[in-house]
Formats: sequence, C-alpha cells, structure tokens
Amino acid sequence: MERLQKLIARAGFCSRRQAEKFISEGKVSVDGKIIRELGAKADVNQKICVDGKILSFDTEKIYLLLNKPRGYVSTVSDERGRKTVLELLDENFSSKRLYPVGRLDLNSEGLILLTNDGDLTNALIHPRFEIKKTYRAKISGEITEEKLDKLRAGIELDDGLTAPAEVYLLGDNFVEITIHEGRNRQVRRMFAAVGCDVKRLRRIKFANLTLEGLKVGKFRELTVEEVAKLKGESL
Repeated sequence: MERLQKLIARAGFCSRRQAEKFISEGKVSVDGKIIRELGAKADVNQKICVDGKILSFDTEKIYLLLNKPRGYVSTVSDERGRKTVLELLDENFSSKRLYPVGRLDLNSEGLILLTNDGDLTNALIHPRFEIKKTYRAKISGEITEEKLDKLRAGIELDDGLTAPAEVYLLGDNFVEITIHEGRNRQVRRMFAAVGCDVKRLRRIKFANLTLEGLKVGKFRELTVEEVAKLKGESL
C-alpha cells in the first residue's frame, strides 16, 4: 500500500502536488469511493480514478529535453489561450500526458524537461534535493562586484531570503547564475532587488542536462544514461 498521491504521480497522471489538490477537491476515487484524505493509501490492483479517468500503471515512462523559445508558457494548458510548450512536440509525443518539470515564464527561454514520471518530477522540484539550475541573463543597469556579492550571499525577497547563488560576470552585461531553489520568477526578482533589470533570460543547465546541440524550439529524448544520472542526483 502506498499513499494515494504517490500512486497517482507514479502512474504519470500528474505531479504529487497536483495529485494532493485533486484529492482535496474530491476528484479522486478508489474502488468507487471518493477519497479526500491526503493520508489515504491504496495499491495498483485497485480501481483508482482521478478527475473521471482510470489510472493505468503500465505507462511507458517518457523523458524529453526541450529548448523552449520565448512566447510559450510552461504548462499543459493555458486559460488565456497562450501557446504552451506541448505545442512544440511532434505527433509522437503531443498526445502523451507529459508535464513540465519546473517552469520558465513566458519571456524566458532554454532548457525544460518534460516527463510523465511523477516520482522523478516530485524529486527534482523538491527543495531538499537542491537540484542546480544555471541561467544566462542579459542585464540592464550597472553591475558591480558589490551587487554580485549580494546575490552570492543571498537576497531578501518578499517570500524570504534566497539561498546563496553562484554568480559570474561574463562581460557585455551578461551574467551567469546558478541556483537550487525554484521560486516563482526567482532570478528576475533577485536581480531586481539589486537594481538590475533582466532583459533576456535563458536556462542553460538543469542538473546534469545541457542544451548542447539542441536548437531553439526543438526537443530530444533523454538517453538511458542521462535518465539514470538524473535519478541518481534526486532519488
């Protein structure tokens, strides 16, 4: 027996956090009985329905690396009708139930992982695993060593102090920054806190993954070795 939200994530239906929301909203049933308790348990031999759909536990796990362009949102759907990253996939994957791991905002670009592996998704976004993410930012405003040191030490934002970051000035107002948190628009807010505006933001590395050889708007499947290493860093 496993916690229900973990089973839902393992089936690739959604992330564990989203599964908890479905349970709280009364959208999950086990053998026909609505479950609302987050501590409830079940097993794969029971009939588990989420939002009217019966879960299947023999789903092939898919892992895709996408080089996201600007102008796409990192969600499965968008109530405002904006383009989503799933629209960049071909017919072999566009019909699959895949979810972005973490997010890049509409105007940010670069590396994003798409998968139906709920357990891995939960591990990669959980703060305690401290998965590193590296960004390259083009900045307007004066960039001084004092400001870089503040970013390296941690910046006080409205949702608390950030963890120390690795920050390097590349020249021509380009800065490379590595963080392991996943707060909303965190990099942009960190630079704004020291008086700098991010004009362009691109994620170039996530854990052991990079964008090497992958053009903007294109995607590829992860290799067996990459998946194994990714799981080794987070599980």
